[in-house]
Amino acid sequence: MTTIDYSVWDHIEVSDDEDDTHPNIDTPSLFRWRHQARVERQDAFQKQGEELEKSLAESKKKLTEAQKKVRELEGAATDEAKATLAKAQAEEKQARKEERSWEKKVDEYRREEKKQPWNVDTLCKEGFSKSVVNHLPEVKDQTEEEKEEKHKTFVEKNEKQIKHFGMLRRWDDSQKYLSDNSHLVCEETANYLVIMCIDLEVEEKHSLMEQVAHQTIVMQFILELAKSLKVDPRGCFRQFFAKIKTADQQYQDAFNDELESFKERVRGRAKIRIEKAMKEYEEEERQKRLGPGGVDPVEVYETLPVEMQKCFDEKDIGLLQDAISKMDPTEAKYHMKRCIDSGLWVPNSRVDLGVDDDDDKEDDKDDEPKYEELKKETAEMTLKEEEK
Repeated sequence: MTTIDYSVWDHIEVSDDEDDTHPNIDTPSLFRWRHQARVERQDAFQKQGEELEKSLAESKKKLTEAQKKVRELEGAATDEAKATLAKAQAEEKQARKEERSWEKKVDEYRREEKKQPWNVDTLCKEGFSKSVVNHLPEVKDQTEEEKEEKHKTFVEKNEKQIKHFGMLRRWDDSQKYLSDNSHLVCEETANYLVIMCIDLEVEEKHSLMEQVAHQTIVMQFILELAKSLKVDPRGCFRQFFAKIKTADQQYQDAFNDELESFKERVRGRAKIRIEKAMKEYEEEERQKRLGPGGVDPVEVYETLPVEMQKCFDEKDIGLLQDAISKMDPTEAKYHMKRCIDSGLWVPNSRVDLGVDDDDDKEDDKDDEPKYEELKKETAEMTLKEEEK
């Protein structure tokens, strides 16, 4: 059977106001004098201990310096150096002796301290002398470039951990992971998760997007809680999980509403990004299609009369010559020029057609295409399937 040691209570000094006094003595004054005398004795004893500790520290410092000096002089060759070394060794020996002496005095003081009777002043001590609140430090305004650089550096260092947090599902798992990686509780993590959600929606990974969206709102709720309490987010994320896990219906509803709203915003941003990407792709393809005159063959084809469109669909030069002959010359000339500029109509070299040099010289004077050439020369009609 375990026995309880009550000897610790054997040296308790009664309070100054517990014993009886003579009726002719001013009792309150006597109690004050007793208390004052006891406090003065305690202060003197404590001051003695502080002086002993200070003397011991000084002796240790003196011994360290002496030992250092001896090490520097070791291996002395000259008589003078040897004499200095001997003196330093003697100082080291004396310093060591003084240190042991002060250690002995401190040990005696501590033994005496343990024998001191307990009283109301030593039994009841102040537990906390001040309250510490983990307030947010004042942060200077950052430029957009500084914010971008900070975000980039943080993501490069913690991208794998952020993605892992984004894939967690259970409250307890999220709380434990943030407890082990509290540096993730910050604005940069929330921003990366938002971008991650949009990327997943663009890739049509809808279920995965909704999972990461949930973790994004978790982080944003923690940041909002920290902002309202004016504390560091790393110091209050446990409060969020404690509140959300207690099934507070109003708080849970607010969380779910914000989550659904966020997912709708993500879908909207993803749609805009897709539309922008499609426009950029179409413009790139359009630039690739441009003919020698810088005109888009698809646009030209869509503006041609139906009869001419049919000619290009069937790539029938004879049919095109017949259609041109039935059109107003000015209109025919306009359409044929656009066909040549866009690459729909590519005239071949007239040298192979037996045209003499004089005719070539005359033609060089007028570079404007003439629709009448259709009747005299062979040409290539081009219209790609994807351009229709």
